Amino acid sequence: METAYAALKFLHVMAFVFMSIPLFNLIVVNERAQLGPSFNYDADNYMENIIRRGAQRCFTFQWTVLITGVLLLVTGPLGIAALWGNWVLLVKTILLFTLMGLLSFVHLRLQPIIDGILAEARPDAIPDDLTGRLKPHRMLRKRLATFCLFLVIVTIILGLQVFGRFNVGLTVVLTALAAVFALRASKTLVRFGWV
Repeated sequence: METAYAALKFLHVMAFVFMSIPLFNLIVVNERAQLGPSFNYDADNYMENIIRRGAQRCFTFQWTVLITGVLLLVTGPLGIAALWGNWVLLVKTILLFTLMGLLSFVHLRLQPIIDGILAEARPDAIPDDLTGRLKPHRMLRKRLATFCLFLVIVTIILGLQVFGRFNVGLTVVLTALAAVFALRASKTLVRFGWV
C-alpha cells in the first residue's frame, strides 16, 4: 500500500507540473509578438494550434490532479474529511476547480470565437479588419492565462504546506512573487527562466 501511495503522490505532482501550460502559452504568444502586430497567416495559425491543443492536454492533467488528489486523501493518512478540516486542501481544491472553469471558458467559449475569425483568412486573402477583431479576444485569453499561471503557482505553494505550514510571511512573499512572475511572463519573453 505504501508503494501505491507513493506512486499516486508522484503522479499527482507530475500532473500538476504539467499544468504549467499557461506559462508556455504566454511564451508562445510573446514569441509571436516578435513578428510584429500585423497578421501573419502561417505564424498565427501555428500559434493557435499550439494553444488550442494545449487546452486538451491541460484538461487531462487537471483531471489527473483531481482524481489522484482524491485517491491520496482516501488512501492516505489524512482521510477524505481533511478536505473540509484542512484549509490548505480546501483552498487547493477550490483553486483547481477555478482553473478547470477558466480553462473550460477559454476552450469552449473564447477559442471558438478566435477560430471563427481566423477561418475568414486565407494565405492570399486576409480581411483588413481581422487583426482588430482578433485582438480583444486574444488579449482576454492572455490575461486569463496570466491569472491561471498565478493560480497554478499559488496552488503549488499551498501544496507544499499540506503536511506542514510555512511561516505566514513566507507564504505572503511567495504569493507576491508568484504574481510578479505571472505578470512578467505575460509581458516579456522570460528568455532565461526566472531572470
